[in-house]
Amino acid sequence: MSPNRQPIEFPVQLLVEGRDSKGFFWKLVRHLSLNIQVQNFGRVSQLRSFLLAMKTSSDFSSVKSIGIIRDAEKDATAAFASVRDSLRHIGLPVPTDIGQPSGENPAVAVLILPGEDPAGMLETLLCDTFSDEDVSVCIDTFFTCINELRGTAVHCPHKARARAFLLTKPDPHLSIGNAARRGYWNLDHPALRPLHAFLHNVAVAS
Repeated sequence: MSPNRQPIEFPVQLLVEGRDSKGFFWKLVRHLSLNIQVQNFGRVSQLRSFLLAMKTSSDFSSVKSIGIIRDAEKDATAAFASVRDSLRHIGLPVPTDIGQPSGENPAVAVLILPGEDPAGMLETLLCDTFSDEDVSVCIDTFFTCINELRGTAVHCPHKARARAFLLTKPDPHLSIGNAARRGYWNLDHPALRPLHAFLHNVAVAS
């Protein structure tokens, strides 16, 4: 068994990138009342081996639908191509379009975050969930000050802004996933609707 892989408990599997993402999507799936098991496939380079371990496991026959979510980072097209290559190598259905399922038993769908933008990550969407709050002005001011002081932009600005937002909460040391469990992210924000739609599609595909 892959180090991260858990025994299959539901016919709908959601594979996400990293422990933080797993915690966040675990909460989001339950918030939407969907019967989806969330698994952490680890780093991007580990997706192929994770898929192979899952496909060759004795309990894989029960899987009807697989959703895969990973960050675009700098290039959404390259990220999607990488996932498609892993699926093709393992012999699983290969979606032709982001967000749309392909095949059956299992159907497979892939979502690259943050969505329509060519670059970014889960934190990009999370920053959008508080962009209309007063605290966002304070965060903008802070990073403007830091950027001017250093003469260069903060590294990984979306991750930094998401962390700054959590610093305004009662428990500032939580990970993104634990912050979701604590209710710190607005899971009903319009910025997350594409995630809602994708998860519903993955659940229905089963």
